[in-house]
Amino acid sequence: MNRRSFLGTALAAPVALALEPVSSLGATTGGGVVALATADLESHVVALDITSGRVLKRIRTLEAPRSIESSPFGHVVVAHTPIGAVSILDAATLTVRAVVRGLGEPRYTAMHPAGKLAYVTDSGRQEVVTVDLDRSRIIHRTRVPGPARHVSVGAGTTLWTALGSSAARIAVLDLSDPRRPRLVRVFEPPFPAHDVVFAPDGGDRVWVTSGARNALALYRIHGGVPRVFATGAPPQHVAFSGSRVYVACGRDGTVQRRGLDGAPVGAARVPHGSYNVSFGSFPAFARSAVVTPSLNEGTVTVLSPGGEVRFVRRVTRSAHDACIALAG
Repeated sequence: MNRRSFLGTALAAPVALALEPVSSLGATTGGGVVALATADLESHVVALDITSGRVLKRIRTLEAPRSIESSPFGHVVVAHTPIGAVSILDAATLTVRAVVRGLGEPRYTAMHPAGKLAYVTDSGRQEVVTVDLDRSRIIHRTRVPGPARHVSVGAGTTLWTALGSSAARIAVLDLSDPRRPRLVRVFEPPFPAHDVVFAPDGGDRVWVTSGARNALALYRIHGGVPRVFATGAPPQHVAFSGSRVYVACGRDGTVQRRGLDGAPVGAARVPHGSYNVSFGSFPAFARSAVVTPSLNEGTVTVLSPGGEVRFVRRVTRSAHDACIALAG
């Protein structure tokens, strides 16, 4: 990105960071594509219009909503790590459909692309937990040899999860029976791993970021030595839009844009602590965006698919995670 654009964004940021007014609490959405961000310290999820940045609704949840993930079928899963529960939201109505309890420390969620199933990592019990989203219940638990955290599904057939925040090992699960994942192997990455994300190319390539080094690795799932690239400060997180790759480096306050081969293309300035990153696209509404929340600043930043900052909004005291969904 043009350096002047960075400076312009930075100068404009203080104006954009004003907290949205209380009058927007409980407002109805009226439909459209929304960014959903967890308000970790205030027990709710914030819904923002991805075009205007207006807060549309604050969805009251159980305490400590940490991670959030949307499914292709209108479900949104929110993990409440300290209390061992997940909430299932209905994206169309922006309401809580159900609460699923009986977990130890639920961390992150990956969705099955073809079935109404969610895979929730439970670092406390060292499990990957399969949740039936329609029935709002746990249907299987797969034991893994470590505290599972970040997780990704490739082509509906394979699941990878990093066994820790700076993980010495990554577990691979087979999804031949998607309702009963099976642990097939564990391997050691070239550095302590943090995030694991399958590229949208049929599930052949996986990006692994570091919890301790300025590095990321590209794997072919069928074998071979990974390609390692230099990147920003750890921990990094990854999202995809076709051939575009977005790497969020929260300690640096940047979102990098890279090609599928790992080559750097550009970067955008975002608020410090913008660790997680997500992409969503809804062609029928001509809406797509990248979203990154700030754990430190309580902001939500929305970028265009090209990596330009559209807006920054301060919506809470601390925002751990965010996703994009279609509201009814």
